[in-house]
Amino acid sequence: MSRRVGVLTSGGDAPGMNAAIRTVVRAAIHYNMEPWAIYRGYHGLIRGEMEPLTSRSVSGIIQRGGTILKSARSDQFMTPEGRKKAVEMLEQHEIDSLIVIGGDGSFKGALALDKLGIKVIGVPATIDNDIACTDYSIGFDTAVNTVMDAVNKIRDTASSHERVYVVEVMGRHSGYIALYSGLAGGADVIVIPEVPNDVQSICQHIKHANKQGKTYNIVMVAEGAVPGGIDEQFEGPAMAIGKYIQEHTGYETRITILGHIQRGGAPTMRDRLLASRLAYHAVELVYQGKSGRMVGEIDHVVKSWELEYALAQEKQINLDYYHLSNILSSI
Repeated sequence: MSRRVGVLTSGGDAPGMNAAIRTVVRAAIHYNMEPWAIYRGYHGLIRGEMEPLTSRSVSGIIQRGGTILKSARSDQFMTPEGRKKAVEMLEQHEIDSLIVIGGDGSFKGALALDKLGIKVIGVPATIDNDIACTDYSIGFDTAVNTVMDAVNKIRDTASSHERVYVVEVMGRHSGYIALYSGLAGGADVIVIPEVPNDVQSICQHIKHANKQGKTYNIVMVAEGAVPGGIDEQFEGPAMAIGKYIQEHTGYETRITILGHIQRGGAPTMRDRLLASRLAYHAVELVYQGKSGRMVGEIDHVVKSWELEYALAQEKQINLDYYHLSNILSSI
C-alpha cells in the first residue's frame, strides 16, 4: 500500500478537475494515505512545487471551474533529464504514487513515469472528449452546455437580422463538442473533422432552406475541421467557411469563435459526478498497488485500462448523431 499519493492536473483545464482533486484527497485520507498537491503539472513537479493536503484544503471547490492545482506546459519534462528530475523530486518527498488528471498529453507523461518505476493512475479530463476507453471525459458536458447556451443567444440575433452565423468551437482534432452542441442546439449544418465536408454543399443547403422560408442559419464548425473545396489559405475553418458562404450565396454572414469561454464555468452535475466517481476509483487502484492504468466510464460503469493500450486507441465519434443532425436539419 502507498503511504503518500501525489495529485496533479496537466494540459488544458477542464470544469470538474477541482471535483476530482477533492475526491482524490478525501478518498486517500479514507484509505489512510497522505495526499500531496503538485502544482503546475509536470513543470511544478520538476521544480518541487508540492505540499501535503488535508480534507479542509479541498473544502468548497467542487463547484469551481479551472483547477486549484494550476496547470502549465513543461518542455523540460519532454526530455529524459527532465523526467529523471521529476522522479527524483517524487522520491525526495517520499511520494511513491501519482494520480494524473488531464488529457492524452498528460497521460503520455504519466506513462513515461510509470516506465521509470513511479506508480501512476490517469483520470481523463479534457473538454475535447478525445480520450479512448471512456464514453466521456471530465469537462466535456460542461463545455457542451456552455456552447449550447451561446448558440441559443446567437440564434436570437441571427433570427432578428436574418443572417447566417458560423460558430467555431474548440476540440482540437475532435468534433465531439461541435457535434453534440450542434445537435442539441439545433444547428442547420455541422462541420467536423471526422466527416468530409464540401463548402458548395453547405451553400446549397442554406439556399434550399432559404427557399423553403428559413430566414437564418446556424453553421457549427469544429476548430479541427478542414473546409473542403477551398484551396486558398485561411485563418481557421469558420473564417474560411463564413467568407465563402457570403461570397457565394449573397447572404449576410457573421462569424463567432467562442474560444476559451468553453473551458470555464462551474461544472455541471454530470461532470461533478463523473469526476467524483473516476477519481475515487483511481485512488482505489493506488490503494491496491496498481500502476500504469487509467480509469474511464463505459455505459455508466467505471473500469480501468492499461495506459499504453488506451493511448494507442483512437476515440471513435458516434456518427449516428451526425446522421440524425442531417435528418433534423433537412427541410
